[in-house]
Amino acid sequence: MSTLGSNDAIANLAVKDLARAKKFYEGTLGLKAIAAEGDELIVYKSGNTALNVYRSQHAGTNKATAVTWAVGDEVETVVRGLKAKGVSFEHYDMPGAKLEGDVHVFGDIKVAWFKDPDGNILNLINR
Repeated sequence: MSTLGSNDAIANLAVKDLARAKKFYEGTLGLKAIAAEGDELIVYKSGNTALNVYRSQHAGTNKATAVTWAVGDEVETVVRGLKAKGVSFEHYDMPGAKLEGDVHVFGDIKVAWFKDPDGNILNLINR
């Protein structure tokens, strides 16, 4: 029997408007669609994993981070690129964090949070 730890995990994001989400995930974030099921689901490739973006009435109700991209030393570069495409970054008052522009710094850890058009919280981290 295979254990889950030896398999890729797939993130799931609920959205209200799949066409609007497609514009964001493809046009703004640069992800490539690898499958679709009508106007209900688009599957995106992200590195060696996938991201399911699906239509749901519960879109945007998660108040926690839904997807993290580990971008290594490129956090600031990716932030600048996304800002140039109109992405706004979230600023949180967190103990031990120092805000440098749109990047939260926790010692050696750098994190930047942003939202998709439905309010799903996404982030970048330097891992």
